[in-house]
Amino acid sequence: MSRLEAKKPPLFISKPLTRDAVSQSLSLLSGILKSSYGPAGRLKQLHNGVGGCVCTTSQSSALLGHLSLSQPVLRVLAASVRNHVSRFSDCGLFTAILCCGFIENFRSLNVAPFTVIKISKHLLSLCMDHLKSEACGCRVSVDFSSVETLVCLVRSILTSKPACMLNKTEVDHLTSLVLKAFIFTVPCHVETNAVLGKCVVIPVKGRRVVDSTVLPGLLIEAPEIQVGKPLAVRRTSSNVIKIALFSVSMSGDGSNHEEGTIAVHPGVSLEVSELNQLLNVGKQLVKDEVGLVVCQKVMHPSLKQYLKEHGVVAVDRAGLSLMEPLGRVTGNRPPIASIHSLSPGCYGSLEDLCLESFASKHFLHLIPGDTVICSLILCNRSETAWDELKRVCETAEHVLQLTVKEPLALLGGGCTETHLASYIRHKSSSLPASTFQDLGCSQTQYQLVADGFCRSLESVARSLSHDGEEVLTDVVYGHCWLVPSGSPCVSRWSDLVSRCGCGVSGNTEDLSWSFLQGHSGTPVLQGCPKEPSVKVTDLRTLDCFAAKCSGLQVALETANLILDLSYIIEDQN
Repeated sequence: MSRLEAKKPPLFISKPLTRDAVSQSLSLLSGILKSSYGPAGRLKQLHNGVGGCVCTTSQSSALLGHLSLSQPVLRVLAASVRNHVSRFSDCGLFTAILCCGFIENFRSLNVAPFTVIKISKHLLSLCMDHLKSEACGCRVSVDFSSVETLVCLVRSILTSKPACMLNKTEVDHLTSLVLKAFIFTVPCHVETNAVLGKCVVIPVKGRRVVDSTVLPGLLIEAPEIQVGKPLAVRRTSSNVIKIALFSVSMSGDGSNHEEGTIAVHPGVSLEVSELNQLLNVGKQLVKDEVGLVVCQKVMHPSLKQYLKEHGVVAVDRAGLSLMEPLGRVTGNRPPIASIHSLSPGCYGSLEDLCLESFASKHFLHLIPGDTVICSLILCNRSETAWDELKRVCETAEHVLQLTVKEPLALLGGGCTETHLASYIRHKSSSLPASTFQDLGCSQTQYQLVADGFCRSLESVARSLSHDGEEVLTDVVYGHCWLVPSGSPCVSRWSDLVSRCGCGVSGNTEDLSWSFLQGHSGTPVLQGCPKEPSVKVTDLRTLDCFAAKCSGLQVALETANLILDLSYIIEDQN
């Protein structure tokens, strides 16, 4: 009998944020995230040390997905950020950096965590009220009757990830493709509950980015179909192509049977019986004038040959990921889940079916009459750059969908963060005494937490500087400005800066710049930041309104959760 080890008692860690190991890990993670932020962010190469693929990225989803985090506090932070990214696709690094900033700035205050949490929630409500008000100076309305704002929004996303390795021509080309693909997914006939379509990304690696293109409808890779010959496909009397979409295996190997015992009579071959049943399905499909059969799984070669002889195009191994867009292309019909009965209403329809060749790949192009599905053939020179580009294009599509629901955007380039910090400093200095009484804190405590809140926002803007640039803010609009490193000493900052990070403000006005707090010098006490006159043609960078608002809330809620931790209990068995 093997010796049994006695169970170990659980490990209790009190006040985890006061421990050096946690502080060092948090500081290291914050440094990794900050150095990855923005268009000039530094790339990270991630691998597991024992082989396998290497990931080169600066995206939060890839970074946090590949990093092995041993500290429970960091795992909570990473889980919150990844959950935010799963819902909004954008602003992951912003959320993570801001959360780290909140933790670092709040824990150093000589204020009880319970009080810090109450005050920070009040500050968050001030920010959200300001962002949702018409007077907000960092908010931009998105006009869908003009593409200029949408182009800026998509371009900002594409240029934010240097691992895509795109030049200006490629950025412009992909911006137009992403917008075109998004327009394809918008229904032409809007009903009460309109549902946006889907863009399916088709990978083509080793080709130029400018070779990428977008097509309405759906492309299915079909290597077995000969491209040189014309595609003869059966049509119904109304000149449409019937399609049968199967989610069940049609291989004839008995894989569709449920668990249990199958009784086979002597002299009866189970394989032959299965094949005969499949051929009967084929006969029914031919009788019902089906022109295209697509199977998610494997199709028996004899059935494929039978269908081919009767003018029916057959494609198998389509995969689970294509089932949903295939169903929508063919008229929102659910896939056929059984080969035992085929009802007349189980088929979908297409307007046309043709062959497309791209690089060395051959595709069937499914063209419906009214589609909200399109195919983006996405090219890039290397596999690493393609993987990063695919994530970026999917993010851009999701951001456009979010913008349809809430047609707003926020100024990018660090300007929203510095603007909010200016607004909070002004607002917190003029609150009535009743506010402090309601929160159960002193004015001094409120100002300490507000200052930490603002420094956390400004730390995100400072993270855009990777080459020693000086980071400034103006005292009129509260926007962010970068001064190139190695610039000569001048008497006026306006001689060195041309436009702010988002591009809205220029150096033609007397804006009285100052260093961001925490960098050097002391910021000038600012009044309420004014609202600049936004010209769409001046915009350089925009951020998704919904994603950034959510990121701000998630960052603070996660930081407050971590600040409120008294114990970590770990099972040692």
